[in-house]
Amino acid sequence: MTSISQGDREKQSAARNSLLTAVGLAGIKAIVGLMTGSLGILAEAAHSGLDLVAAIMTYLAVRISGKPPDTDHLYGHGKVENLSAFFETLLLLVTCVWIVREAIGRLLHHHGLVEATVWSFAVMLISIGANAVRSRALGRTARKYNSQALEADALHFQTDIWSSAVVIAGLIAVKIADAFPGLAWLRGGDAVAALGVSALIVLVSVRLGRRTIDALLDSAPAGMEQRIAVAAEGVEGVHNCHNVRIRASGPKMFIDLHVLVDGGQTLAQAHDLTVRIEAAIQEIAPQADVTVHPEPL
Repeated sequence: MTSISQGDREKQSAARNSLLTAVGLAGIKAIVGLMTGSLGILAEAAHSGLDLVAAIMTYLAVRISGKPPDTDHLYGHGKVENLSAFFETLLLLVTCVWIVREAIGRLLHHHGLVEATVWSFAVMLISIGANAVRSRALGRTARKYNSQALEADALHFQTDIWSSAVVIAGLIAVKIADAFPGLAWLRGGDAVAALGVSALIVLVSVRLGRRTIDALLDSAPAGMEQRIAVAAEGVEGVHNCHNVRIRASGPKMFIDLHVLVDGGQTLAQAHDLTVRIEAAIQEIAPQADVTVHPEPL
C-alpha cells in the first residue's frame, strides 16, 4: 500500500475542510434566500452550490494528483489539478448566466418581494467569516505545496467575501426603501447586488481560466527559461546552456536542459557537475524534477 506524504495529507485536509464548509454555506443560504425572497441571497446560494461542486472536484483532484507515476502517466497525475481548476471556471461561468438572466428580468419587469430580515444579514455575515477562514487556510497550504487547485479555490473564496458584501449592500438598500417610501426605487438594489455578484464571478473566472489553460498547454512561466539558463551557466564548468524545456504538472515542474561541458572529464566528474546544476536550478524552482543532458565542448 502506497504511503501518503505529509504534503498530500495537508492538501487533502485543507480541501476536505473547504468541502464541509461549502455544504453548510450552500444549505443556509438556500433556506434564508427562499424564506426572504432575496434574489441576491439566492444568487449566493447558487454560487455556493457550485462552490460545493468545485470543492468536491478540488478534493478529488488533490487526492488523485498525489498518486505516484505509473505506466500510463509517466509524469505523474499532477495535471488533474489543472483540469479541476479548468472545470471550476466553466461552473462559475454557468452561474453567471443564470444570475444575470434573473437579475435583469427582475429589474425590467418587477422587483419581487424581498424581505431584508436579521436572518438575511446574519447568513451573509456568516458566509464572509467562513470564507475568510477557509480562503486563508487554502492559500497557506497552496503556497506551501505549490498547488494550483488549492490556490484556485483560495482565490475563488476571496472573491466570495466581496460578493457577499455586495449582497449586504443590496439588502441595506431594501431596508432604506422600506423606511422611506419615496426611495422605493432602491428595492432594485437586491437585483443590482446580484449583478454585482455575477461581475465578480466573471472576473475571477477569467483570471482562473487563463492560468489553467496556460498550465494545460504547458506554457512556461514568463522569464523562467532565461533564469534557468543563467543559473546553469553560473555553475563552474558549464560553458553554455541551451534547449531548455519546461512543463508544469499540477504542483510539480519538469525541467530539461542541455549544457556544454569539458568532454575530457570522467563520467563521475560529469555526474557530479550535473548534480550541482540541478541544485542551482532548484534554488529558483524548488522541488522541480530536473534532467540535465551534458554535451562535450
